[in-house]
Amino acid sequence: MINFSYAHKNTSGGERKSSTAQFNKPRLSAQITELRKSAFEREIPVSDDETLCLLQTLLKAKQPQNVLELGSAVGISAAVMLSACPNAHITTIERDESFYNEALKNFKNLGIAQSVTAILGDAGEEIQRIENAFDFIFLDCAKVQYVKYLPRLKKLLKTGGMLAADDVLLFGYVTGEEEVPKKRKMLVEHVKEYITAVTNDNELQTTILNVGNGVALSVKL
Repeated sequence: MINFSYAHKNTSGGERKSSTAQFNKPRLSAQITELRKSAFEREIPVSDDETLCLLQTLLKAKQPQNVLELGSAVGISAAVMLSACPNAHITTIERDESFYNEALKNFKNLGIAQSVTAILGDAGEEIQRIENAFDFIFLDCAKVQYVKYLPRLKKLLKTGGMLAADDVLLFGYVTGEEEVPKKRKMLVEHVKEYITAVTNDNELQTTILNVGNGVALSVKL
């Protein structure tokens, strides 16, 4: 189930799975596994196994120093990313105060608070204030805003840096595999705009991956 206000997934049921989902499993500590279980039980939106596995693989290879995440939820994806690149620093933004407070608690309990700068606020506003350059950006907030945020995220991304945008296939709605419900037509159009933008941008090399609910992976040239 996707929380359409945020763009995270809950793998407790209902989402479209790729044919390789059975193979793509992240390596999670017992503590993070329990946090995910608790989040699923409370229907808190968190990233699925395939997406977390992809993030771990990319970050293990790239070993970025600075990571930006838009959409913290309760901090699980940030914790998983840090497990792959423990020397990195993650800046993560969340607009829901209850999620933000729980994320802070989780970062402390996991012993990674010193590696995380957590920001409470609207992602679109906060990225205008950030001046750091990032090696990796994980875009997993309100999908209708993806294309709007893109120009600023490109400026924040270092040359050779990666931008991973989650949930870009939307249960097969974007590819036409599944019929789009009327109430989701505008959402799908916004996501298609983002895909068109990143795949036609001369400053980016982009591939769309059939992982989880779809990931657009872009490298800044």
